[in-house]
This record gives sequence, C-alpha cells and structure tokens, in this order.
Amino acid sequence: MHLSLNTVTVKERWGLADCIEGCARHGITGIAPWRDVLQAMGVDAAAKRIRDAGLVVTGLCRGGMFPAADAAGRAAAIEDNRRAIHEAHTIGARCLVMVCGGLPLGSKDLPAAREQVREGLHAILPEARAAGVTIALEPLHPMTCADRSVLSTLGQALDLCDELDEGTGVALDVYHVWWDPDLARQVARAGKRIAAFHVCDWKVPTTDTVFDRGIPGEGCIDIPAIRAMVTQAGYTGGFAEVEVLSKRWWAEDPDMVLPLLKQRIATSV
Repeated sequence: MHLSLNTVTVKERWGLADCIEGCARHGITGIAPWRDVLQAMGVDAAAKRIRDAGLVVTGLCRGGMFPAADAAGRAAAIEDNRRAIHEAHTIGARCLVMVCGGLPLGSKDLPAAREQVREGLHAILPEARAAGVTIALEPLHPMTCADRSVLSTLGQALDLCDELDEGTGVALDVYHVWWDPDLARQVARAGKRIAAFHVCDWKVPTTDTVFDRGIPGEGCIDIPAIRAMVTQAGYTGGFAEVEVLSKRWWAEDPDMVLPLLKQRIATSV
C-alpha cells in the first residue's frame, strides 16, 4: 500500500502548505487534511495546490458531531456538515470521514444521542450524493463514547450503511477497531464499502488515550493481519493513511518523521 499523510500527524510543526510540499519532497502520494488546516489555507487555494502536487486526497477529516442539547445545536451541526461536504468535493476527497459525536453536555441518554446521529446522517446524505462525496462512518473505540463518538463498532457503522445505502461507507482505523472480537466477520461484511484505511499503533502502556498513539510497529496492534482482512474484503483504495495523534511525535521534525513512516508502511503494515 502507498502512504497517505493525515495532516494531524505533524500538526504542531506543519500547516497544510508545508504538508503538501513535504509530501512532494519525500515522495508521498496521498494526503488527508483536517478541516482546520484546510480552512486556514483557504479551500480553493488548497485544492489547487493539492492538484498541482499530484496528490490523492484519501479523505477529509472530519464531519459529524451531530448530537446536541437542543434543536438549534443539532441544526448548526447539520449546516456545518453541509459545508464539510462542499469542502470535500472542492478538494476531490475520496470521502468525508464522520466522527459522529458523543453525548450532549449533561446527557446520559445514549439511545437518544445515537438517534440524533442517525437523523443527522439522513439529513446530509442528499447533498453528499449530489456532490459525489462518500460519507465514511468511522467507528471509534468505546472509550470515546461519551465525548466523541456513540458509534463504537464496525458492526454499528455497517448497520447504518445498510440503512442509508448509496453514498455511504466506512473509515476503518486500526486504533479504534483492533480490539473487536467480531472484527474479521465485520470487515468481510464491509467489503468494498471500506472507503479509507487508517493506521497507527496502540502503545503499551498508553499514557493518554487520545494523544499517545504510536506509529505503525510501535505498539501491540497486528496491523498486517488487519490489512490482510481489508484487502481480502475488497478494499482497492491502495493507500494506508497514517493518522498519529501523539504529543511525542508532534515534537519531532516532520522531515524526520515522514521517511520513518514510509519505512514503517513497508515493514509494519
């Protein structure tokens, strides 16, 4: 698989222009921007720079965050997702990655939050289909259920894809799904609906469940085994997107990190 650089991997040292130039300098052919750096550069300007560099945009991070405490908050989230669809279309992203959102502040009603996610996805899907943007549901590890995603398993994500149908898929991040005892069956079920394949590693011990991810080969995830599942299921995207949220790696020089990532894609993915 080819390497795609998710821009969060070098977020403390590089903006989007630096990432585009760095990918060209190090022979990396894929990129996945986060919306903050995309907006900081300007969506149209970024689209042109990415095209000129010949980069494949494997995804845009992120849409979602649907649950809210009131109707106004839910409506605002839907409008923001519509903007995200436009941004993904403008830069030619293969998918818009959905981090669906956790419990609204002060709420303990998990079923209601999941219903808000479902309603939000139904609301934005017509715009996504019209724009040709695949909505890629990313299940997150259950530890994030309260604050980031009430969508916790690949099975849940695929149930929603079954309901939503055309224009939907899944973003499979090994950090979030490696623990799942039903993973092999669900990956096979996902098949060609796998819109993105994200890699990093789970360190032992993990000192921060959000900001202590490892680069591939640094932890306990059997990434080659999951890659084999994904390939056998029919994923033809050709890219492994490295998404490392790590205070340790953010402190390093990206011109040192990128060659190391290329090496790890070859040896640990």
